[in-house]
Amino acid sequence: MTGRRAVEKSTTPTPASGSTKRAPQGRGTRRTPGLDDEPELIQLLTPAGERIDHPDYPLEVTPQEARSLYRDLVLVRRVDAEGTALQRQGELGLWASLLGQEAAQIGSGRALRPDDFAFPTYREHGVAWCKGVPPVNLLGMFRGVNNGGWDPNENNFNLYTIVIGSQALHAVGYAMGIQRDGADSAVIAYFGDGASSQGDVLESFVFGASYNAPVVFFCQNNQWAISEPVERQFRVPLYKRAAGFGFPGVRVDGNDVLACLAVTRAALAHARSGQGPMLIEAYTYRMGAHTTSDDPTKYRSDEEVESWREKDPIQRLRAYLDKQDLADAEFYAEVDREADELAAQIRAACLALPDPSPTSMFDHVYADAHAQITEERAFLADYLAGFDGQEG
Repeated sequence: MTGRRAVEKSTTPTPASGSTKRAPQGRGTRRTPGLDDEPELIQLLTPAGERIDHPDYPLEVTPQEARSLYRDLVLVRRVDAEGTALQRQGELGLWASLLGQEAAQIGSGRALRPDDFAFPTYREHGVAWCKGVPPVNLLGMFRGVNNGGWDPNENNFNLYTIVIGSQALHAVGYAMGIQRDGADSAVIAYFGDGASSQGDVLESFVFGASYNAPVVFFCQNNQWAISEPVERQFRVPLYKRAAGFGFPGVRVDGNDVLACLAVTRAALAHARSGQGPMLIEAYTYRMGAHTTSDDPTKYRSDEEVESWREKDPIQRLRAYLDKQDLADAEFYAEVDREADELAAQIRAACLALPDPSPTSMFDHVYADAHAQITEERAFLADYLAGFDGQEG
């Protein structure tokens, strides 16, 4: 499969898939005649759990692999629910929920090889799970007890990036580095539909294409950039932007874990083979708030949310497992028990996280000793020592 063919294929609706969809309308929506027909989604599993094939993205999944994907979806959703609960109880400063986006993250995350490097934004809890980052490390960052939460080199998973879109530049730079090292690996950069309007992301497209960097741009189009609908951000389908920069783009059903797995595998293979970048638009929906500081009821309708609830990624895979008789009640009960145990473990571990030393903020500014940082650390330590022995 070539990237150009993928672009051409994705612009042609396939009636057999029944997958032509239109984005929900936001208030004040403005549509463009001739550009508003939504293209085909790459889809391998319908919302009813029916397995379908795609000529460019064949995928063989064993029963064990299908059950493993289901387990990942359920456990990651439970981690996310625990993060939301902890924030509501005052134990976290903030939490960015992934509710509804589990399939996009687990599917793409499972496509990564251990030597591939991922650059996330701040909502990729499912990708972190796939890369082996302990969930409590995510909670620690949102609890404010560390300055990142994990060593990116241990799992080839970079720190969360709060600055919108800047990680796409970091990803391209890293990809250019491994290209020059001659490594047989690829880089994936995650961002949302809102970030796709940022200059940093567009500049990363320019550099990625110019240097034929082995990078996959993975955009989770969850329909809302906080309170702004996608229609207010761009006049053509998001994945079509790639053609303007000279590399292929595809749109995948972001609630279909099998399609996300197959398309991301193909895109990573495309990048590793020296053909340069590829853009994946995972068409999904943010079921929860943008973050726990947001109230989505102020800008979107209950009807819109309910329409997407019917496309739930976990229920879709469960329907497939049931239709194929690949799982029974005992399996589902065991996954639920494991989710309960995981939630209890990460809650206890989160509450037990120690407060950091005030001087720890200097620890990872530079890899090697730096005179100014050393001086500032000593100054702060002396200042804090002045309070020793004082009450209150």
